[in-house]
Amino acid sequence: MMKKISYIEKPEEWEKDFMFHVPIKVRFSETDMFGHMNNTAPFIYFEEARIEFMKSIGIFDIASSEMESIPVVADLQCDFHQQIYFDDQLTLYVKVNHIGTTSYDLHYMALNRSQQPCLTGRGRIVQINQDTGKPVEIPQEIKGLLVTK
Repeated sequence: MMKKISYIEKPEEWEKDFMFHVPIKVRFSETDMFGHMNNTAPFIYFEEARIEFMKSIGIFDIASSEMESIPVVADLQCDFHQQIYFDDQLTLYVKVNHIGTTSYDLHYMALNRSQQPCLTGRGRIVQINQDTGKPVEIPQEIKGLLVTK
């Protein structure tokens, strides 16, 4: 059972909504002298899963086609539930949790080999104008991809 997390209202329902996932293997370089995963590594894992998720739904196909705006990470949060060690095998899930006008929230959940949550997280992606750096409305093409996931 996970501890209470502010961005998760009903953990059992929240967990069921994840469909997309990537495998993660904890590398030696991501651990400290005690063999524990370094606390910066989850953000690298989140990035890997986020990029693969976006590729899988086609966001990069649209974003690379001369759009005036791009998605950027505005914030990231990670909560640790169990210790993670060198050579552990994780399954990292990603889902769209909320879509706003100029941003959307992605949620993350890493399960260990015993299918227990060991990490959870969230991050806000903001659509910005490439020239001004200011938030702009998420293009309808991208919003359509996010809504179906």
